[in-house]
Amino acid sequence: MVAYLFLFAAIGAEVFATSTLKATHGFTRLWPTVACLAGYVVSFAALSQAIRQVPVGVAYAIWSGLGTAAIVAIGATFLGEPVTPAKIAGIGLIVAGVVVLNVGGGVAH
Repeated sequence: MVAYLFLFAAIGAEVFATSTLKATHGFTRLWPTVACLAGYVVSFAALSQAIRQVPVGVAYAIWSGLGTAAIVAIGATFLGEPVTPAKIAGIGLIVAGVVVLNVGGGVAH
C-alpha cells in the first residue's frame, strides 16, 4: 500500500513539473525552471521508492498513463488546448493498457 502512495506522489509531482514546463520559456526563466526541475526530482525519487514493491513495468505504465491523461485534461481546461476524438481515443487506449497490465501483470500486493 505504501508503494502506491509513493507512486501517486510521483504522478502528482510529474504532473506539477510538466504543468510548469511551458512557463520556463525553454528554461530561460529561473523560478519556473527551478519549480519544474524540483518537480521532476521529487517525481523520480518517489517513483524509485514505488518500484521497490510494484513491478517496474506496471509502475511506469501507471505513472506515465495517469500523468499523460492528467496533462491532457490540464491542457484542455487551463491552456485552451483542443480535445479531439483522437486524443480521447488515445487516452482510452492508455487507460486500457494500464488496466490490462494491472489485471494480468502480476501486481505485487
